[in-house]
Amino acid sequence: MIRRMGEQIKAGQRYTLRSGAYAILRRGDLVLLTHQAAPIPEFQLPGGGIDPGEQPIPALHREVCEETGWTMRVHRRLGAFRRFTFMPEYDLWAEKLCTVYLCQPGRRLGAPTERGHTAIWLPIGEAVESLGNDGDQHFLRSLL
Repeated sequence: MIRRMGEQIKAGQRYTLRSGAYAILRRGDLVLLTHQAAPIPEFQLPGGGIDPGEQPIPALHREVCEETGWTMRVHRRLGAFRRFTFMPEYDLWAEKLCTVYLCQPGRRLGAPTERGHTAIWLPIGEAVESLGNDGDQHFLRSLL
């Protein structure tokens, strides 16, 4: 069974399943996060939705590069969680199935290419407190 984190399920609301892959990119005592400016400003683990026909690891590489400008190498899968939330950028109520991986940052290719995203290195403790959802916080906290 995959643990549910965050908001309660809204009775009567239909949710669309949206699978995603997310990275904890750690370098010593620092973690690379992405700050998304809109529609709701928040810090997130880099990653995102897996497109139809796409496999999780290639999706993770694509999303990390788009949101941070960095390459990376996957070390291992840490686990998964489910979130039930409204995604205003897609006008979608989603059941997000989020798989989290521990990764090693590679090299910086440039600035993030995804509009409104900024890559930020934070100390792990500060990163845990800055993350915008309980699931991301749970997996990062598990590494402390």
